[in-house]
Amino acid sequence: MKSLRTSALRRWWLRRRAGSGPWACLLRPAPPGEWVSLDMETTGLDPKRDQILSLAAVPVRDGRVLVSERFERRIRTHRAFGIESIRHHHITPEEAARGVAVTEAVREFLTWLEGRTLLGYHLAFDLAMLAPHVRALTGFALPNPRVDLAEAFAARARRAQPNAPPNLDFGHIAGSLGVPVLGRHSALGDAVTVGLCWLALQSARGDAAGRSGR
Repeated sequence: MKSLRTSALRRWWLRRRAGSGPWACLLRPAPPGEWVSLDMETTGLDPKRDQILSLAAVPVRDGRVLVSERFERRIRTHRAFGIESIRHHHITPEEAARGVAVTEAVREFLTWLEGRTLLGYHLAFDLAMLAPHVRALTGFALPNPRVDLAEAFAARARRAQPNAPPNLDFGHIAGSLGVPVLGRHSALGDAVTVGLCWLALQSARGDAAGRSGR
């Protein structure tokens, strides 16, 4: 509860400071019942050193993952990356060179995102990769509410088996929820899969609540 109050207070302060500025769209109230599932592919796992190669996001609303409303960009890098990175995300240096500049991609993404709630799998990493670009553009950290699929699934698993450590492998989460893994290690495929998993998890919660109420 403390973190929620802190987040709400911070958004209130930012609205006072920047609510009439060019990035006021990020400070609008988050629409209830809507999430934006975010994923990206990067040259590695170090936010201080590695770079974003692709960024994709899809709205999750009204029980659907709205791929037709997706945001998707391939991003140009300024550093070389090796074969292990290519094996992971299947993006070659030649393909990366044809992408857009990261500042342009992030600016377009923030305009598209507005104040909506972010959703992701280990979302903290994606937000850490975005953070310096967001702050350079807006002057403040990304203020959007956020939820993490892994954390929500872990809470569910602990309720079911309090003494067993939860398995938070992406494939396990999807399989447990009956969701196919679509285009693993592509930004759009992972964003869509996370959105579908989130809907399945919400449905499972609703079913459990219904059973407990009977």
